[in-house]
Amino acid sequence: MRSLLLLSSAFIAFPAFAQDAPPPQEERPAADHVHEEIGAEVVVTAPFVSNLNILAGTSALTGNDLAREIRPQLGDTLARLPGVSATSFSPGSSRPVLRGFQGERVRVLVDGIGSIDVSNTSADHAVTIDPITAERIEVLHGPAVLLFGSQAIGGAVNIFDRRIPRTVPDDIVHIDGLASYGSAANERSVGAGVDFALGGGVVGHVDGSYRRTDDLDVGGFVLSPTLRAEQLAIADEEEAEGHADEAAEARALAGLRGTLPNSATETTTGGVGVALIRDGGSLGVSVSLFDSRYGVPMRPGAGHHHEEGEGEGEEGHGDVPVSIDLRQIRADLRGEVKLGDGFLEQLRVRFAAADYEHTEFEGDEVGTLFETQGMEGRAELVQRDLGGWRGVIGGQFFVRDFNAIGAEAFLPANTTSQIGLFVLQEFETGPVQLEGALRYEHSDVASAPLAIDRSFDSFSAAVGASYEIVPRVRAGINLSRAERAPSAEELFSNGPHVATQAFEVGDPTFDTESNLGGELYLRASLPGLQINGTLFYNRFDNYIFAAATGAEQDELPVFQYFQRDATYWGFELGANAEVARVGDWRVRVDGVADYVEATIADDGGPVPRIPPLRVLGGIEAANAVFEGRVEAEHVFEQDRIAAFETPTEAFTLVNASLTIRPFGRENPTALILSANNIFDVEARRHASFTKDFVPLAGRDLRATLRISF
Repeated sequence: MRSLLLLSSAFIAFPAFAQDAPPPQEERPAADHVHEEIGAEVVVTAPFVSNLNILAGTSALTGNDLAREIRPQLGDTLARLPGVSATSFSPGSSRPVLRGFQGERVRVLVDGIGSIDVSNTSADHAVTIDPITAERIEVLHGPAVLLFGSQAIGGAVNIFDRRIPRTVPDDIVHIDGLASYGSAANERSVGAGVDFALGGGVVGHVDGSYRRTDDLDVGGFVLSPTLRAEQLAIADEEEAEGHADEAAEARALAGLRGTLPNSATETTTGGVGVALIRDGGSLGVSVSLFDSRYGVPMRPGAGHHHEEGEGEGEEGHGDVPVSIDLRQIRADLRGEVKLGDGFLEQLRVRFAAADYEHTEFEGDEVGTLFETQGMEGRAELVQRDLGGWRGVIGGQFFVRDFNAIGAEAFLPANTTSQIGLFVLQEFETGPVQLEGALRYEHSDVASAPLAIDRSFDSFSAAVGASYEIVPRVRAGINLSRAERAPSAEELFSNGPHVATQAFEVGDPTFDTESNLGGELYLRASLPGLQINGTLFYNRFDNYIFAAATGAEQDELPVFQYFQRDATYWGFELGANAEVARVGDWRVRVDGVADYVEATIADDGGPVPRIPPLRVLGGIEAANAVFEGRVEAEHVFEQDRIAAFETPTEAFTLVNASLTIRPFGRENPTALILSANNIFDVEARRHASFTKDFVPLAGRDLRATLRISF
């Protein structure tokens, strides 16, 4: 009843966002009727704002670029975009890291609605979205992303699929398919979606996907230099004490290379949807399933002993492999109604509800069961453009019931509910564009077993101004003040978590986190040249973060949540230029550079797990049928580290790909051949909790077939 009352009283707007300007029309593949809205020129989800520059940093993956970059988890799929890294906890669990932010400060959305899983609660929990089912993925930075919710302070990732159809296909049946093979993990994946016109504006949709991988091949050693040195020291100590078997085991761990044990994955997804599409609006629903099982590589020496009476005697958790089996069933609704010629142009409604559970296994034994039931809804009233003034008003609700059952339920049962209201306005006159946004959010986080109920009121605001220096070259400034309520994980965690191999400790007395942020940006979209550069700064009061304390409890390292003031600053730069034309071939070069520096105030040192400076450059040549690309990505050493954190060595990845479009640009069908990490180097992401014993994939030869007819 509580959820129904919230649903009936809550309304929210889809925040508007703009994508980087596309290349000139003659260079882009023509979209068929089914794909045309996803490929719309500037804005897909919020056409009431034609170019919302308050979101200065926005990038997207779609079409063949998305097909080439698809990996089993969302974070690794997006990691080459500007300002993006990944948690890379394991091949089965990797969430996006945006401008150094992760977890509770990055929202992962499906067509504007949260993923309603527990991937934000802990790095070992997978995102319940298989990128193979996505048609478009947008990464949104900047202050106005807070309109997605206070958890989007760091940014948002919005995934679009066609489970609720948006358009009526030209043909009675339209089919899209993707099949891929990757050598590094013997990855076999296939996915397909079918749209079919049923008459009278009714469109049906069915899709499914399956992916299976073996243990991942890696470049170089599995353990980092720090952990290898620890194991060799242990070997010397055990040998001195006459323990030959233990010494040999430690030396074998130190010498382990080539394959990452216990990293296999298996994922199945499916969805059905139907929509009624008319001139006056549309209404559609869908139901989907996500089912995955994946291994969790273990840190050497991380196993701890069960307490007496738990049924395991003195066997440590590190002695058995850990795996996670998860399942989510989700229902979605999307509706749009045109309101005539008055001040309000359109009403849009989105709603989703999901039932989620995952089990952490220790060998064949059930360790801990996590259960989540949640729902989220939002609606928007879109204003008609009146002489350059346009905007939206709306509201949102979110409810989540969380429960963990088992000896290692590090987080007690809890309920989170949020309700929010916001307004977004934009005014454009000549070369000047002004924007403003306000948001109020009330959050309630309660745990019955702890008899704690915390309520928070958060107020956020953003303003932006931009000026078109010359046609298609715009400079701007954005300012924002955003607040975020602490999450249940940050408040209530207190116990061992076998999958993360840590003892996690929260603090139920935390206050609201607030952030004062600013951006300066320059965007240019000229014939043959696109540039997007952003310089950003954020100052946090009561910043919440998890850090190692150096202590151990239950023979596990203690990771505790702290609240301190902090600052973030950095930059992102992306450029793409046409440098030559030879016959029907066009040659382009592109580059990406990004950097983040984050510091805890009062000599607290660096914020943990911040990605280092990264540069990426590529060159590609394309005609109507072929497109070849070679690129190199260099990630610098990260030696600016927090206490008890280890440095990460620099690495360079060299990749190459060839795309063949047998039917030309007018058809999305393509065969993509790629070679990634060609020189099989050892690489680790500093943003990962597990970087010291979970390196990235080694040499990976991939073949992907994309079809559309």
